Amino acid sequence: MNNRQRILVAGLILTGVAIVGLLVGIPRFRQPATLSGYVEGEPLYIAAPVAGTVRVVNVRRGQEVAAGQPLFVVDPAQVRSAYDQAAAEAEAARAQAVDARKGQRPAELAVFEANIAAAEARARDAQADLRRVAPLVRQGWYAPARLDDARAAADAADAQVRAARKQRDAAALGAREDQVRAADARVEQAQAAVAGAGARLAEVAPGAPKKARVEDVFFHAGEWAPANQPILSLLPDERIKLRFFVPERSLSAYRVGRTVRFACDGCARGLSAQIEFVSPRPEFTPPVIYSRDARDRLVYLVEARPSTRLNPGQPVDVEPLGEPLS
Repeated sequence: MNNRQRILVAGLILTGVAIVGLLVGIPRFRQPATLSGYVEGEPLYIAAPVAGTVRVVNVRRGQEVAAGQPLFVVDPAQVRSAYDQAAAEAEAARAQAVDARKGQRPAELAVFEANIAAAEARARDAQADLRRVAPLVRQGWYAPARLDDARAAADAADAQVRAARKQRDAAALGAREDQVRAADARVEQAQAAVAGAGARLAEVAPGAPKKARVEDVFFHAGEWAPANQPILSLLPDERIKLRFFVPERSLSAYRVGRTVRFACDGCARGLSAQIEFVSPRPEFTPPVIYSRDARDRLVYLVEARPSTRLNPGQPVDVEPLGEPLS
């Protein structure tokens, strides 16, 4: 092989190496025409707080449900008995609080009235005796000590009348203020127990928290469901979002609140989504994102809420901000 042929072969080799380098290197330095992503759904898992037999399932998988629509019923016997017990205790506490504000019964008050009448009768006798003794002492028929005794007896009888009346007044009053406050506190405690039992009773037959699709039903009527085990899952539209990955050098263009355009197979044209989350941490391109242009590159996860209903798992192509879809 002469020098000219050697030079030609070397030139061809160098040219081939340059072409391969350009083909491999150029995609690494240009932004991809689309950003690959997919639709993600975050379901709501609806469970009952107690274990029991599932009595009724009112919905089926894939059904649309409105907010408040009944979903299922787990055997309420256990929770209902706890509610009835709490309600009875609350009623007893209310009755005790009312009783604490009342005086004694009429028959008991009648005893105090009789005691007052007896004391008043003794006081009248004592006063009459005092009036009879006083002039006789002045006339010298009785010693002055007899007058002192009569006056003391009258004063004692008057004091007994006042004491009997005070007892009657105290009996007519309710319990002491501290006892009344304690009774009121027991009422509040019992009412809180009723509210808690009522909430648990409602949770064994819940309604849909918002408009959603029934994603899956895990237990059916007649099956035993453990406590806090999801009976079914709901997928509200607002919990469906796009997840796509943005190259590190383009991250500054993606901010919460901005709108991106995207496309998917079989979808209408002109779809958009609003960015709700931008990951603060980078990661290597996930292997499920089949994009040769983005491979082996640091990317950031971005989540955006779509303007239309989509199905979780759908792949999407997101238009990079500032560049049209090709």
